[in-house]
Amino acid sequence: MSKYSLIKVKYMIKKDLVIIGGGPAGLCAAKMVAEANQSCMLIDRNQILGGQLIKQTHMFFGSEKQYAKTRGIDIAEKLVEDVKKYSDLIDIWEDTTVVGLYQDKVVTVLKNERYVKIQAKAIIIATGASEKVLAFENNDLPGIYGAGAVQTLMNVYGVKPGHKIVMVGSGNIGLIVSYQLMQAGVNVLSIIEASPKIGGYKVHASKVRRLGVNIETSCTIKKAIGHENVKKIETIKLDENWKEIEGTEKEYEVDAVCIAVGLTPLTNLLSMIGCQMKYVSELGGLVPIINENHETSIENIYVCGDASGIEEASSAIVEGYLAGLHACKKLGKFHPKNDELMNEYHQQLTNLRNGPFGEKIRIGLKKQGVCKDVS
Repeated sequence: MSKYSLIKVKYMIKKDLVIIGGGPAGLCAAKMVAEANQSCMLIDRNQILGGQLIKQTHMFFGSEKQYAKTRGIDIAEKLVEDVKKYSDLIDIWEDTTVVGLYQDKVVTVLKNERYVKIQAKAIIIATGASEKVLAFENNDLPGIYGAGAVQTLMNVYGVKPGHKIVMVGSGNIGLIVSYQLMQAGVNVLSIIEASPKIGGYKVHASKVRRLGVNIETSCTIKKAIGHENVKKIETIKLDENWKEIEGTEKEYEVDAVCIAVGLTPLTNLLSMIGCQMKYVSELGGLVPIINENHETSIENIYVCGDASGIEEASSAIVEGYLAGLHACKKLGKFHPKNDELMNEYHQQLTNLRNGPFGEKIRIGLKKQGVCKDVS
């Protein structure tokens, strides 16, 4: 019998503000809201708050204001600690799945095998992102993982995903996870990248190269080989038009493959409630149209973090602070340092999006039509 057949109870809870997502953006939004003396409910589907940070053992770059030189797992611990200080104002619902979001601002959730309705005055969506997948022959064989799954296995549960792995994707996630795999004693045979250029920071690429791992650009995975699980993969080179070059196939004997080809904003709930959306490839896919207050086309529905466009966790942290400030202000609660913090966080976002690595984000935000911090 499915556990969902046991659901019998349906009742309504009323809240001023509901925050959906307990990752960096949601946690920071909750902290700002509480500092403004505004009560809220924070909902997360996982048993542990922190989002992707709980599986990130590498140190962050950037400014001390976004926890530079601190490991992701330690940042998560700090953000959760900050939120739990306000237990009188923040009602935390962990291990709770949001199953619906409606135009009358009713959130429906599944908690403890009960179906619950929550009526909110305002909602902040901080649902993060999901991993992109690649279409290739036998891509559903056991042993083919997304980078997030690999990080969860290793860094949360201490389980090696395999012994011989090929990494597909040379962005920061692919490079960092490759290094973590090697630290765990896994043999990373190669990193392949479809683009003619490495996608991640040079510092990450240099670390894996110094350990003897080749990064092969203009190359992709063609097929996986195996029956009950992956045994081999076949790669192939790509020309300047991204077409396969016959005769360049190469086989690797593996027991696992890690796919790290980017993230897609988790915007299902935003689409469900009817927010205006737009496809922006630079931001990872379908994203909501929002104004300078991080408010969507539907009044009192706010969004922050990767759900509004894929960026670094540092940007998600700052966007969470801003969304929290704007939402509680709309509800009539003002942070004692509202204006000062608004200016500070906008400047932090501008700084994070400057430079060559921020160009893609700046282009995406202009396409999105957002009055966010774009120089």
